[in-house]
Amino acid sequence: MNLKYVLFDLDGTIADTCKGVTESVAYSLKKFGIRVDDINSLRPFIGPPLSESFSEFYGFQGEKLEEAIRQYRLYYESDGWKACKIYEGIRELLIYLRENGIKICLATSKPEVFAVRILKYYDILQYFDYVGGADMDGIRVKKIDVLKWVTSQIEDFKYEDALMVGDRKYDKTGADGLGIKCVLIEYGFGSREELEKCEPFSIQSTVSDLQKFLDSLIKRG
Repeated sequence: MNLKYVLFDLDGTIADTCKGVTESVAYSLKKFGIRVDDINSLRPFIGPPLSESFSEFYGFQGEKLEEAIRQYRLYYESDGWKACKIYEGIRELLIYLRENGIKICLATSKPEVFAVRILKYYDILQYFDYVGGADMDGIRVKKIDVLKWVTSQIEDFKYEDALMVGDRKYDKTGADGLGIKCVLIEYGFGSREELEKCEPFSIQSTVSDLQKFLDSLIKRG
C-alpha cells in the first residue's frame, strides 16, 4: 500500500483514559443507586459508544439511558477528561509521521468536543490534520460513522491509502465497513484474544513497534 493517511483512535491508542472514563461511569451509575466497588470492572465501557455499554451491561433504555449518558458527561466535562495521560512515545510518533508527509487524523467515538480538549491540554492537537469524534446528539457515535465524517473532510481521499490504528474490535469493524486496513495495538484496552479474533492487518505490541511498522509502509523517493 501507499500510506498517506493514518487515522488514530483516542482512548487506549493515543491516551490512557481509563481513570476518567471509569470514574465518570461510576458517578453516573451512583445516580441510579448502583454502587461499583471495583472501578476496574467498568473498563469494558472504554471504546464502544456509551449508549451501547449502558444498554448492554445495565439494561438501560429510553429516558433512563439518556439520563445515564447525561450524568456521565456532567462528571466527564468537569473532572473526567483530565484524568488521562498520553502514552509514552506517541508525541514522537506523531512528529515522525508529519515529517514524512503522512496526514494524521483522529477518529474517536468520544464526543469531539472532549477529544479536542484532551489533545489541546496535552499539547498534541497541532500534529493532527483532521479531528473527528462523536457528536453530542447521538447521531454520529459508531466508529464507521466517525470515519465517514473524518474522511469526507479530506479532498481526494482514497481508502486504500489509509490505515486505521486502534485497540478494540470496534476500530476494526468500523474500518472494515469502509475498506480501510486496520492495525490493532496491544498496549491499549483490548485483550490479545480480542485483537487476534479480529484478524487485523497487523497487531503491534508497543508504540515503538507501531512506528517501525508504519515506517515500513511509507514510500520514499
